[in-house]
Parts: sequence; structure tokens; C-alpha cells
Amino acid sequence: MAPTPSGGPVPGARRLPPGQQPARLERFGLPRYAPRRPRPPERPEIAVAGAVSRPLALPVDGLLGTERRALRADLHCVTTWSALDLLWEGVPFRRVHAVLAAEAGVDPRVRWVTVTGLDGYRACLYLDDALAGDVLLADRLVGAPLGADHGAPLRLVAPAHYGYMSVKHVRAIEYRRTYAAGPAGWAVHPRGRTRLEERSRYLPGPFWRPVWRSLVPMTRRAYRRHRP
Repeated sequence: MAPTPSGGPVPGARRLPPGQQPARLERFGLPRYAPRRPRPPERPEIAVAGAVSRPLALPVDGLLGTERRALRADLHCVTTWSALDLLWEGVPFRRVHAVLAAEAGVDPRVRWVTVTGLDGYRACLYLDDALAGDVLLADRLVGAPLGADHGAPLRLVAPAHYGYMSVKHVRAIEYRRTYAAGPAGWAVHPRGRTRLEERSRYLPGPFWRPVWRSLVPMTRRAYRRHRP
């Protein structure tokens, strides 16, 4: 049984979505992002743009000040590993969206939202998915502030979706009427729901299990080479 980030056992393996295996949480992603360890600015902000009436930038501290909640959830990587029972803390994205809808004037025809990190990675989520009650903008993990490995100063946490939607180091939110693939392109599914095994927009999810799983050792080596 794999350990949690705090060193304890991982319970609940029976909850794993199809094709997933329990593993320790460690820094992971597209290999080309391994050397990028962004340092958050002293006063981080989130820029809001796209299909809005008033583009703006809001201080992260201001967004996180109210309606905080804790969420115990799993993180499922599309490459078939899962870190279980992680305790995140932050603000529900739908609460942030309500603030932005009022202050930025979000177009009612918006159907997608692109979230971008300080490292340049971005993901495009269906707006209804982003507004689910378990989607957070999190600033704490396992009782401590997020560090550089896991997305400081702010990380999107979308437990019902593969980890490629959980953007780290959030710096910008763009509202869109149409879908726009991020840097992973065709390799990700526009919805990325784990229960439906939406691993890619092409071919059924089970086809991709051995393909993505075979990339795990190489990717882990790339990220471990860039540990501080």
C-alpha cells in the first residue's frame, strides 16, 4: 500500500477509477515543464480576461479570504497513478466565479474556462465542470501552505477529472465561448472525467492505459532531476 505525502498508509484503494493504481504524490506533468519551478511574486494576482466586459487582476489574498473549505479528495493522473486521501484547503471555484461574474462581467454565453499557471501550463475546462461543488482554488495541502512542487501560490483542484485539469501555480483565468486545447493538445480529453475514463479525445480510455503508463518512469526521472 503506497504512503501518503505525510508518510502514512494510503486507505481506500477500492475507490480507484478504472485503470488507476495508488502511488505517492510527487511533482509530475508534461516532461518539458520539469525544469520550470516558478517562484510566486510577493503579491500574487490572478488576471481575468477573455469573454468579459472588464478584464482585471485580483490579489490572490483577497480571493481566499472568505468561504474557505477543506476537501479530502484523490488526485488521479491520466498516466494511471493516483494519490489518495489528500487534504486540500481553499475556496470553491464557483465562489470565485461568482465574484468574477460580478466584477469582470462574464459573458453569459461562456461555456469554457482556461486556467493558466506561472509555468505556462494551461488547461481548458467545461464551465459546468469547473462550477462543481468539489472544485477548489487551493492554497494549502495536508495542513501546510502549498510549496513549489504542488502549485504555490494557488492550484486548481478538480477531483472528478484527470490531473491535467488541476493546473498548478494559477495566475490567469480566461473565459471562453469555445474549447481551446492546452499544450498537451490531442493527448487530453476536453472533459477528462475519470469515471468515464476520458483519457484522450481519441479512442477509448482503456486503449491509453498501457501507453500512458509506459511514460511514467521517464517522466518521473525528468522531474526528479530537477528537485531543489
